[in-house]
Amino acid sequence: MELGLVGLGRMGGNMRERLRRAGHTVYGYAPDPDKRDVESMTAMVAALVPPRAVWCMVPAGEATRAVLGELAGLLEPGDVVVEGGNSRWTEDREHAMRFIESGVGYVDCGVSGGVWGLDNGYGLMAGGEPKHIEMLMPIFDALRPEGPREQGFVHAGPVGAGHFAKMVHNGIEYGLMQAWGEGYELLVAADVVQDVPGVLNAWRRGTVVRSWLLDLLVEALQDDPALAQLSGYVEDSGEGRWTVQEAIEHAVPAPVISGALFARFASRQDDSSAMKAVAALRQQFGGHAVRATRTPPGE
Repeated sequence: MELGLVGLGRMGGNMRERLRRAGHTVYGYAPDPDKRDVESMTAMVAALVPPRAVWCMVPAGEATRAVLGELAGLLEPGDVVVEGGNSRWTEDREHAMRFIESGVGYVDCGVSGGVWGLDNGYGLMAGGEPKHIEMLMPIFDALRPEGPREQGFVHAGPVGAGHFAKMVHNGIEYGLMQAWGEGYELLVAADVVQDVPGVLNAWRRGTVVRSWLLDLLVEALQDDPALAQLSGYVEDSGEGRWTVQEAIEHAVPAPVISGALFARFASRQDDSSAMKAVAALRQQFGGHAVRATRTPPGE
């Protein structure tokens, strides 16, 4: 099958390679001339035989809106476009209307797998009409992991369902990663444990908590046993916030995911004003000892 692919970054570039390994023809476009196969999206669309399939794999937000806007003027009735980035699911309905009015199909697809997807395959969560999903199935089958289709791909529902599923997936990911971080810190803090990396490594087989995230943490510790080369500053890409907002909207208690999101906010504070207030209150009502403000470097 032929596919146009816009966006050849860490994931898009590997997706192109995985599809080519499976025998598909991919025309990739990116602003970087060293990565792209064609000079423009116009050339990419012209190279594809109708009915065309084009996959957008660029950062969510303005970049995605710009690419979809240009594609809307290039694609024709019978073609289909896939938004494979991490757009908010509510935006998919707006994007879809732009294409549906001109007879072009729209599919939103959450993609999980990171930089490991080239060899391991990608978990795929798609939303859209059944006929468009069926048209794209050879691409989905090439990208997903080997094994039963239902264990690596799902047609989650209509437009928006794929990105909603990926949003929740990433919210769960926040909680799991925070639990591993807290467990690691406790092991380090306790003097009784002398081999923290060894403990984590011993959990990789047979235990209830064995997982791929555990494997990745062990590998990180093998490269840097004390994680001394890393800062504790942690970004959030949006899905965690959206998951918490949807939980509030649907009155679904999500304390773990919410706590993990707020922990990321806390990681960005060198000296938390909130914790200063807590320290001040403890001093005021109980006379508890407090620490003086840290002297800025160079003073």
